[in-house]
Amino acid sequence: MRIATWNVNSLRTRIDRVEALLDRHEIDVLALQETKAREEQLPLMGLQARGYEIAAAGTNQWNGVAILSRVGLEDVQIGFPGQPGFTKELDTPAEAESRAIGATCGGVRLWSLYVPNGRKPDDPHYVYKLEWYAALREAARDWLGADSVLVGDWNVCPTDDDVFDVTQFKNSTHVTPAERAAFFAFIEDGWADTAKPYDAGYTYWDYYRQRFERNRGLRIDFLLGSPSLAARVTGAFVDRDERDPAQGTGAPSDHAPVIVDLD
Repeated sequence: MRIATWNVNSLRTRIDRVEALLDRHEIDVLALQETKAREEQLPLMGLQARGYEIAAAGTNQWNGVAILSRVGLEDVQIGFPGQPGFTKELDTPAEAESRAIGATCGGVRLWSLYVPNGRKPDDPHYVYKLEWYAALREAARDWLGADSVLVGDWNVCPTDDDVFDVTQFKNSTHVTPAERAAFFAFIEDGWADTAKPYDAGYTYWDYYRQRFERNRGLRIDFLLGSPSLAARVTGAFVDRDERDPAQGTGAPSDHAPVIVDLD
């Protein structure tokens, strides 16, 4: 089985690229992030014609997650137990955002995740990000005993090797000790970075100042597998060509898909 994750940065904008990716790589399950639309707004006919079932969660132009599967789509769950919301204004209730959706596909429990960005270390969104990691870790402990995989945009560079120049991020999110500790807490619990042994390259390049052409990227998209699932991995790669503005139809996402093969 071939599974993949991709922050598509608007499914409506990049539907042609998504369909081409599925055809090019014969992907069985694709997790998407930043779909940026409600389910009824998504262009799904071409995906369904290719034999994919779709589960999606989204609100208007922000966030949004989805799972496309041609090997079954069962037990769909929007949001994980204990998932925190974000308080956008003082004295208002925290609102759950469209950042997590789970489903069982071909016997694998898969979660498509879009971790909050954090914005700045002194921003309330940074606290929200750390709370989000902690709540996900707590929920994910119950999934370690089965074939499970946590995939998506984790918005963290776990090591200095995962960022083109860590000194440029010294006052920014993604590289702070607290964020890195939150990521490695999953590894300590038994989750495995399934792509790293095969391809530890960058997965994100900002549109700013030709970052892709200069290979000034970040590695922030991951597929963390449970012990039994990690043992099934036979290969993985980052499809950098998908990030190349000279390839494909229309403008690319700022993320590249990460693809993992299971026996």
